[in-house]
Amino acid sequence: MTPIPHDRVRPRAPRRSLVFLAAGMLTMPVLSGCGEEDPAGRPVAEQDIAPAARNLVADGGTLRWAVDAVPETLNTFQADADPATTRIAGAVLPSMYRLDASGRPELNSDYVESAEVVEREPRQVVLYKLNQQAVWSDGREIGAADFAAQWRALSGKDSAYWTARNAGYERIEKIERGDNDLEVRVTFARPYADWKSLFSPLYPKQVMGTPDSFNDGARKKLKVTAGPFALKGIDRKGGAVTLTRNPRWWGRTAKVSTLVLRAVPRTERVEALAEDKVDIAEIDSVQAERIMLASRDKKESGAAGPLAQGDSAKALRSWAVAHGSDEEAADDEISARKKRRQAIAAYTAQQSALRGFTVRRSLEPAFTQLALNGSDGPLADERVRRAVARAIDREKLAALVLKPLGLPAVPVGSHLALAGQAAYADNSGALGGQDTDEARALLADAGWEQGGPLAPGRKAAGAEGEEEQRTERETKDPKDPKDPKDPKGSGGSGTKDTEDSRNSEDESTYIVGQDDKPNDADGNLAQDGKQFKPGGAPGAYAPRGTRAPADAARGPLAKNGKLLTLRFVLPSGPGTESLRAVGERIAAMLERVGIRTEISKVADESYFKDHIANGQYDLALYSWPASAYPATDARPIYAKPVPAADGSLSVEQNYTRVGTDRVDQLFDQAVSTLDEAKTRSLIRKADARIWAAAGSIPLYQRPQLVAARTDLANAGAFGFQTPFYEDMGFLKKGAKGPARPTAS
Repeated sequence: MTPIPHDRVRPRAPRRSLVFLAAGMLTMPVLSGCGEEDPAGRPVAEQDIAPAARNLVADGGTLRWAVDAVPETLNTFQADADPATTRIAGAVLPSMYRLDASGRPELNSDYVESAEVVEREPRQVVLYKLNQQAVWSDGREIGAADFAAQWRALSGKDSAYWTARNAGYERIEKIERGDNDLEVRVTFARPYADWKSLFSPLYPKQVMGTPDSFNDGARKKLKVTAGPFALKGIDRKGGAVTLTRNPRWWGRTAKVSTLVLRAVPRTERVEALAEDKVDIAEIDSVQAERIMLASRDKKESGAAGPLAQGDSAKALRSWAVAHGSDEEAADDEISARKKRRQAIAAYTAQQSALRGFTVRRSLEPAFTQLALNGSDGPLADERVRRAVARAIDREKLAALVLKPLGLPAVPVGSHLALAGQAAYADNSGALGGQDTDEARALLADAGWEQGGPLAPGRKAAGAEGEEEQRTERETKDPKDPKDPKDPKGSGGSGTKDTEDSRNSEDESTYIVGQDDKPNDADGNLAQDGKQFKPGGAPGAYAPRGTRAPADAARGPLAKNGKLLTLRFVLPSGPGTESLRAVGERIAAMLERVGIRTEISKVADESYFKDHIANGQYDLALYSWPASAYPATDARPIYAKPVPAADGSLSVEQNYTRVGTDRVDQLFDQAVSTLDEAKTRSLIRKADARIWAAAGSIPLYQRPQLVAARTDLANAGAFGFQTPFYEDMGFLKKGAKGPARPTAS
């Protein structure tokens, strides 16, 4: 999960794999017991890929697909692997399991006839029966030697292999041939619930066999592959990766003869589409609006022509800003007659070309969250974190981002799965919904008082003081060394820098009601060790005799001479407009309960590295992918921080620094349980406790917007599902695909 400071902001998670970008998963089973409805439900939005039967898709042609960059490595197990690495691997390498449209693993019959746990005692043994037609591009059968080489490379026992992740492989004891060459027996030293995550992708033994071939050999080339496509070449100077049909492929023949992954910066996607450089590209909401405007104009006019005056003015201004130095300069240029004519001509030509594209919409297998840094400051107190969470209206935030795009605005109810996935259940009740009175009561119980004693030089709370403080917050230079709240002159207060990535298109990225006990077994949160009872009535946290908060906050809260102020850090680059809009709405919601926020807009390249990962924030917005294997992939994100040998705090991927011993125990039990129903139950219990700790608040699934040619079939907004690369192609002349799904 690489942090990208625009609509795709999310931290990199070597263990929680980048498969997240193109992941998909399976239909939900009914829970046992009296026909009880599965709480996993269905995906909130269907995929939108213009499905068409293969006989309607033309044979041949080239499909050009935009990616962010030519990948630095073709080895998905290395630290600098990116979404393009994953996309290439999906087209040219075997995977034992793939993900279906509901975000669940399903057997990939192109490579495996069956895979099952055949022994549980004294050791777990999984037996793979391989497809007898499955061969590498050099003609050799896929077999046990390839499985064993990958296990040895990723087991963590040989430090010469520069691997970024080995989750699951370190539990394997041995791999051996079964009764014949088509059988592979994998014996585990310790039970492993997520065994289906292994060997996807599977590299040939030529890559995994030695440290040199693993570390360097697979970075720039893959001589041996086994998918519907093979790697033809990489043009780093031209920014393109070319894949061609694999002549030894035994499955359905790929419809297009060539698949080109072309590097196109996200800010240049519309131009690339209009200039016939790519056929399909992931885009942001502003770009989607332009393409939909072109499509509407085509339907209304039936021919190229001037845009409606209002649309033209709005679109032209956007175009001018994008091609000028800033808005003011753009206004000056547009006022000049000659410049205006040139801009209109260029924009109109682009709009005419964009009429051949459509916007395909779904939801990504990823969610945006509000992160609360609980390492120190006011948020070290779980009552303050819970107050922040209760002040937030998640439904309104989801609607702000998703409704304008025609997508269902449903808040995410789990940190560990999304609706449709096996482990999903809405456990947000463990924390409770939006409740302003409850938020104020929690703050009062934590000692934050309205109009309390302030530090010297600070205005007292009140209409005049509040207005002055609001003005200061909105105009202060976050890097002003004279800021009294920032003695180091680094922006923010004390040692942090809030990175509240206010929702960018969604950025481009963490339940205790169902548990058998109301409190953690250890009764502790990582920060302050205080017990709590979730779901209490409003005011239950306030000491007896505490006056109920007023209807509306008349000013900020204070404690021990300090105002309750949280640092909210947001990325400042292009494409982060939606994220910033969410951040600003959250700030307004918090102000209603007396919590001030200081928003710092930081450069995209430092947003994650210098702020989230380093803990230099109080509030932040970023995204995590949803995994089909949360017991493995989510544990490091929510693990309780522990002191390291050098005295620092080891947080793994838990950038909120909030965790409990009980959550760790539940993850450990879930990953070692071979009963799938029990594993799901344990994951849901862990999620409930994560909600109660209030270290992070899931908000909404990220929108997935893809521009594609109107005649391109079986490609677009895939949602959870792993793409079927061999089925993508262009419709035959006169052929029509099915009507697009609705967003409901």
